[in-house]
Amino acid sequence: MSKVLLKKSTYYTCGEKDEQNWVLNEQTSSVATLIPHRKGTIIKIQYSVNWKRGLKKKVNYIRNSRFNTSKLRKPIAIVTPLEESQVQETVKCAKKVGLQLKIRSGGHDYEGLSYTSKTPFAILDMFNLRSVEINISAETAWVQAGATLGELYYKIWEKSKVHAFPAGVCTTLGVGGHFSGGGYGNMLRKYGVSIDNVVDARIVDAKGRILDRKEMGEDLFWAIRGGGGASFGVILAYKIKLVPVPPIVTVFNVPKTLEENATDIVHQWQYIADKVDNGLFLRVLLKPVPGKSNGSTTVRASFIALFLGDANKLVSIVKEKFPELGLEKKDCKEMSWIRSTLFWVFFHDDSPETALLNRKKAVANSFKMKSDYVKTPIPKDALQGAFKKMIKSGNIWMMFNPYGGKMSEIPESETAFPHRAGNICKIQYLQYWTEGGDALEKKNIHLLRNLYKYMTPFVSKNPREAFLNYRDIDIGSTKYGYNAYNQAKVYGVKYFKNNFDRLVKVKTEFDPQNFFRNEQSIPPLAK
Repeated sequence: MSKVLLKKSTYYTCGEKDEQNWVLNEQTSSVATLIPHRKGTIIKIQYSVNWKRGLKKKVNYIRNSRFNTSKLRKPIAIVTPLEESQVQETVKCAKKVGLQLKIRSGGHDYEGLSYTSKTPFAILDMFNLRSVEINISAETAWVQAGATLGELYYKIWEKSKVHAFPAGVCTTLGVGGHFSGGGYGNMLRKYGVSIDNVVDARIVDAKGRILDRKEMGEDLFWAIRGGGGASFGVILAYKIKLVPVPPIVTVFNVPKTLEENATDIVHQWQYIADKVDNGLFLRVLLKPVPGKSNGSTTVRASFIALFLGDANKLVSIVKEKFPELGLEKKDCKEMSWIRSTLFWVFFHDDSPETALLNRKKAVANSFKMKSDYVKTPIPKDALQGAFKKMIKSGNIWMMFNPYGGKMSEIPESETAFPHRAGNICKIQYLQYWTEGGDALEKKNIHLLRNLYKYMTPFVSKNPREAFLNYRDIDIGSTKYGYNAYNQAKVYGVKYFKNNFDRLVKVKTEFDPQNFFRNEQSIPPLAK
């Protein structure tokens, strides 16, 4: 068997007598070929490509332009397995040669941890492993980690018009990362987060074994439901239970500016958002927009809803519980659940359902995100102060996402995802910019951090909680090593609260050498 070594390449042998070899090109300007050979058979899972062009067109997409710059280290290889057995071989070989492996399903990690590193690394991209097998009679489905939420929703709709799954509204999210971090979506008040509806899973562990729920045991199964899969192995697939939805659901998007009493309305929203009918999810999206006078800026609060019922019932509920919004039936749109998934990602009304299958993001801006949890209503004057900072920045958005309902019924320790009862809402902060340059990046991140600091008195404390799927490297990070517990606890208790120590114990049992790691992973205990 011939072996072609590329310029400035390194040759790794992962088995004896050419049973399995890797050829890795370490040129910083390109992504190299990574070819496992097994008994003379080439597994066709990769190619040599130009970094910028190849990564965008051939594999998945970088969702945050902050991490698509020449100054960042590039992977020496990207592996795109066609079969689950190839994932096993990749893990075994990477472990043998001491190469860090980053696992990516959808590429939405806000800090780029699924496709960047400060040390030599390869990306294991689950792009090709995206089958969705629906069993309507059993009301379950097996979903591979590389599938997007849009693909999952579309496949469910093909089989049934009265079934759905509670997960995120962004249809290009990859199942592997989204589910393993919790899976927050607009039906959580009725059905909980995604991992509350997961009944089985398949994972490749640090030994290269494929394990299902029975084989991995309840501790590891608990950990990969909310604790982030990348700390424990490679998630291959999740088995989910589908949930019922009515033939008709109702949505609305009602905007209010500061001049239209938005501050008072947002303030009052905090008193009802987690307490209304469990079938109603009412988000508040806050963003600076041009004011009526030339050169002025105001803040617009968009009240965006999904209700699992008809418009008449929705209007009746809102008029009784939240009259300040002034909702009228003409503001509402009745549609099927699958059409509501298009509405929530702002597709045009005439967009076909097949639009859910589009994996490519229209625009990839640079951005930074942060998160918070609100336990008591934020005072009106504090909201006014936050809005002033948003206007000054020009590009900061805030999303207030309601809790309550089913989320308050599930104990914090039921899964690794701990954010349950006692939360009015979760805040997502977003600062974005469209032009490059270190100075502009530094300026925009500073503006977001300034708003986050301002919000400190009005959000959760001891710890100041954060959502793992809204990755934020500001809250702590760790380096590779066995003595990382104290470093990891800084961010670990914010993401996982009292579940952090149990996650560490699971990690120590299943990956004591810390093969699966990143800057915010769960560490094993020192031996």
